[in-house]
Amino acid sequence: MRIDLEGTTALVTGSTQGIGLAIATGLAAAGARVAINGRSESSVQRGISDVRSTVPDAQLIPLVADISTEEGSATAVETVPDVDILVNNLGIFGAKPVLEIDDEEWKRYFDVNVLTAVRLTRLYLPGMMEREWGRVLNIASDSAIVIPAEMVHYGVSKTALLGVSRGYAKEAAGTGVTVNSVIAGPTHTKGVEDFVYELVDPALPWDEAQHEFMLKHRPQSLLQRLIEPEEIANMVVYLSSRFASATTGAAVRVDGGYVDSIVP
Repeated sequence: MRIDLEGTTALVTGSTQGIGLAIATGLAAAGARVAINGRSESSVQRGISDVRSTVPDAQLIPLVADISTEEGSATAVETVPDVDILVNNLGIFGAKPVLEIDDEEWKRYFDVNVLTAVRLTRLYLPGMMEREWGRVLNIASDSAIVIPAEMVHYGVSKTALLGVSRGYAKEAAGTGVTVNSVIAGPTHTKGVEDFVYELVDPALPWDEAQHEFMLKHRPQSLLQRLIEPEEIANMVVYLSSRFASATTGAAVRVDGGYVDSIVP
């Protein structure tokens, strides 16, 4: 299967590192013109350099904006007026006892993890529907289904994102536009490394720390290892293609078998 995204424009939020960077790289390798988004000029330029180290002829658009704000979303539309593939990847997470999470923290998680995707989809979906083709992909998490005791606020925000995806898919019904969420399992990123070391002995070498984390905190994983960002990106690139034309309103799992159910 050769996925060809030539002639399409993609926006991947939070794409200067981790899963977002891997997705941007995968889309660029398939021929899409990709907007690389981060909050600073230096991070965006670093992201562009990282993509081009893998895809030298990548067509990239720098998008410096705090996309979680209304002003940042307006900058996105001004910089990239028409988007064919919108990947709402931006998200925050962190461990905190649920009884210590105050209202402001709950609101912050919903603003970044849910409302950012809602706002950008509302801005870009009408154009996709008019053109009768487009893809909206919301990067969710296994935590949306298996709420982790150490970060309930994060899990609940990702559960909401599954509902957002299904609702927008209904709005786009019959237009040639698909809207899906991708349930990413425990994934190896720098942020997750920091999170792992919050829960295990920080003196452990990484391989041992990862093993202990999976054993104690993610024992359901059938992979028994963290997923690499490129493995998430592979699914996103497929769902962005014409091969996935009959998949919409779905929560597609790339979770390493972490969620112990046959369907989401």
